[in-house]
Amino acid sequence: MTEKTFKIGGMHCAACSASIEKVMNRQEAVSSASVNLTTEKMDIVYDESRLSPRDICTLVDGIGFTAEEYVSDEARRAETRKREESEKQRELMGAKRRVTAAVCFSVPLLYVSMGHMLGAPLPEFMHMEHHPFMFALVQLLLTVPVLIAGRQFYTGGFKSAFKGHPNMDTLVALGTSSAFLYGVYALVRIASGSTGYAGNLFFESAAVVVTLVMLGKYLEARSKGRTSDAIKKLTELAPEKATVTRNGETEEIPVSELRVGDEVTVLPGGRFPCDGEVKSGISTADLSMLTGESLPVAVEPGSPVTGGSINGEGRIVYTAAKVGGDTVLAQIIRMVEDAQGKKAPIAKIADKVAGVFVPAVLAIALISAAAWLIAGQSAEFVLNIFVSVLVIACPCALGLATPTAIMVGTGRGAEMGILYKSGEALQALAGADSVVLDKTGTITEGRPVLSDIVPMPGVSKEALLLLCAGAEAGSGHPVGRAIIEAAVKSGGVIPKAESVTAVPGRGIEAVVSGSSLIIGNERMMRERNVDVSPLSQAADALSKKGSLLMYAAEGGKLSGLFAAIDAIRPDSREAVKGLRGLGLDVIMLTGDNDFAAASIANDAGIEKFISNILPDGKAAEIDKLKSGGNRVVMVGDGINDAPALASADVGAAIGSGTDVAIESGDVVLMGSQLTSLTSAVRLSRAVMLNIRENLFWAFIYNCIGIPFAAGVVYAFGGPLLSPMIGGACMALSSVCVVTNALRLRRFK
Repeated sequence: MTEKTFKIGGMHCAACSASIEKVMNRQEAVSSASVNLTTEKMDIVYDESRLSPRDICTLVDGIGFTAEEYVSDEARRAETRKREESEKQRELMGAKRRVTAAVCFSVPLLYVSMGHMLGAPLPEFMHMEHHPFMFALVQLLLTVPVLIAGRQFYTGGFKSAFKGHPNMDTLVALGTSSAFLYGVYALVRIASGSTGYAGNLFFESAAVVVTLVMLGKYLEARSKGRTSDAIKKLTELAPEKATVTRNGETEEIPVSELRVGDEVTVLPGGRFPCDGEVKSGISTADLSMLTGESLPVAVEPGSPVTGGSINGEGRIVYTAAKVGGDTVLAQIIRMVEDAQGKKAPIAKIADKVAGVFVPAVLAIALISAAAWLIAGQSAEFVLNIFVSVLVIACPCALGLATPTAIMVGTGRGAEMGILYKSGEALQALAGADSVVLDKTGTITEGRPVLSDIVPMPGVSKEALLLLCAGAEAGSGHPVGRAIIEAAVKSGGVIPKAESVTAVPGRGIEAVVSGSSLIIGNERMMRERNVDVSPLSQAADALSKKGSLLMYAAEGGKLSGLFAAIDAIRPDSREAVKGLRGLGLDVIMLTGDNDFAAASIANDAGIEKFISNILPDGKAAEIDKLKSGGNRVVMVGDGINDAPALASADVGAAIGSGTDVAIESGDVVLMGSQLTSLTSAVRLSRAVMLNIRENLFWAFIYNCIGIPFAAGVVYAFGGPLLSPMIGGACMALSSVCVVTNALRLRRFK
């Protein structure tokens, strides 16, 4: 199966996207197809041996819409974004001109048609009583330009209806056409002498409804444009030009021409054009737009730099390591785009309703009109009912309720350094009740530092440190690295090892400066017949603090004990408090013994922990929690916690902005702060609340508005709804949904 994304053109409401989904999902070669109204994209999984991209475009075209394969190549994708942005701006300006023209004709039309009710004066030649034909003809002449300005409702609406997939445009087209044609009929009757028809022309209903719906669509489009502001900001982070040195010559080139290995120069205040490693210079880098962290990071020779971040006060020369679509920034943009294009499970409710909405409204309009006609009402009354039902119904609000909130929410998350990979992940995080935190690299710094050296009597602490540092040179063991770092900081001369033999799971044996050394855990010491009992009391005390222990023996005799501690992150306690404040059950997962686990858990304010868990056993623990009915979020460092992240309902990778973290989990916390998890949960809950609000108002609006327009309230002595009020309500409903979603941009 192949998964691709297609850009869809010509959609105007949820009924449009629902009809495309329905047709595509009927195809035998299609596994699934999902259309997003807000992003105007279709994600489709299909059998490429039975269906080609051209076939897909042909199928979509047959329904009355356009389809174009959305490119995956980063350079072409960037060009596509710019083209789409330019096209949307042109469309918006065109819509503004058409709305302005419609208003210019609708206002005098309203004055002519209804001004006499308020006593407003009219020229004698178009007075309703003295010159009824001219009175009607002027209204016709003012209405035609409005209908021409709103011709997309008629071309699109009738085309969709003829193809068997009626949409919102169909409702507007049918309603206003009925009103207009009745007005033309009334004009003909007036010309033949039936002047009584001058009081029931309906031209103003057709023109004003079209104007109001056009105005609503324009405001909706303008508001929807603001939902993608986060993507725009991210794409603007990367500079257009880069200063490179090739073959000894320095030149300025487009960023698209950068190659891996190029020597790039960035002046103070400039942006890094790609990812790489600093070759010379000392400065700081502001990564706030990528990670959400406000404090700049120090960079020096050997430090990594990320494209899109801002150089501080120093001139930096660095080697390009990742360019184009491989940079962290490009990956972030792709992830946000993908998340905005994918629906949350809650959207299925609106999709099901939208699929039958327009046919149901057409049926209600016809039944209501027929019922009032049978009840003996006039043709004018029946037409009023028919048009009002058609123009007040709004599938747009239903279709926009979920995707707009997800678009704005994921965009706001990206600005805060929180990346949601899909709407499903966002919804799952909002509904979670348990958070499992991996200890190393998540609660703690992930880099143990040497905290204690306990030498045997007569052994020099400094000499033992330097001797063991020589043996551990190149070691990958956490305590071994801590010993080397401590020795370097001491300023002493580290001797070179003459030989080193690693003993997996135990430690090492080495010869340094002629001395035979054994460095390892208690098990290794026992196997080598080294008595560790003289330091057992110190070892027990340090172990209860959560320290990692390593013994050293010289010449077969115990020399000392090293203890390293992986300190908790400065914000871990605050993060745990915040998560518990949100009603989440916080659990720590670690391979440490009970004493060490209890010490770290106590420092972080965690009441529950699971200890003595091997790396390959983490996923099993997650499954146990899930089987108990818990909705689990697993938080790891995004490198070695992949199985556990995948097993959880939501995998959250905290990875300090690395590309490894981006590939891990359903939610990525780009910064190094655990408190961003609290923000991620709060934001996901805010988005889901916003979606529920949107769906509630969309459903309530239609549930109340349609019966009101059908005359149900009038039948019990209430007022009769005019088509103009119905059109205004329809226009406002979509604008209200989008405006409500835009509130998420202010989330803090």
